[in-house]
Amino acid sequence: MNFNKNKNDEMAVYHRMIEGDKNAFQFFFEVYHLDIYYFINMYVNNESISEELVQDIFIDFWEKRRKIKIQTSVKSYLLQMAKNRSLNFLRHEKVKLNTHLNIANTTVMTYEMPSSTLDSEELRDLIEKAVQKLPSKCRQIFRLAREEEYSYKQIADQLGISSKTVENQMGIALRKLRDYLRPYYNDIFLYISFFIYFF
Repeated sequence: MNFNKNKNDEMAVYHRMIEGDKNAFQFFFEVYHLDIYYFINMYVNNESISEELVQDIFIDFWEKRRKIKIQTSVKSYLLQMAKNRSLNFLRHEKVKLNTHLNIANTTVMTYEMPSSTLDSEELRDLIEKAVQKLPSKCRQIFRLAREEEYSYKQIADQLGISSKTVENQMGIALRKLRDYLRPYYNDIFLYISFFIYFF
């Protein structure tokens, strides 16, 4: 199935999925499942859990297709689902941890605001510095995927490489970014709308 990053084309495919076209659903899975997986894994930092959550998201996406209202794009909707599932998972894990530790009068571990958080402009600069530190080819692929919103296949076609190479380079980029940004996770977590845009 061809798709040229045109919103109208995407919505046409989406409406086919609403009518029960499994090929249309498969198209969205193939185009976006890796992005959703890497996004979730930035939250939960667990590959098997991330894969389970991705599967749950796409199952819901199919089963609830006639009730879903897409406001912007399918990718944005799936990322929002991923954010919600990740936060729910983390909240559930915190409750389990508190129960296990038998912390008196505590049902959910709360997040304490750092004494000095970064503002949005500082976060943009920080993430841009992290991107600049990526190897040249890795950085190019990352920017095409995240800033231009190209699919892995489109990047592969443009650069004359395989989709598997694109996938591997994106994996390297996200691991390096995660390591670089690890000390700032709390700030990035708070600034979630910007975080969604980049990751």
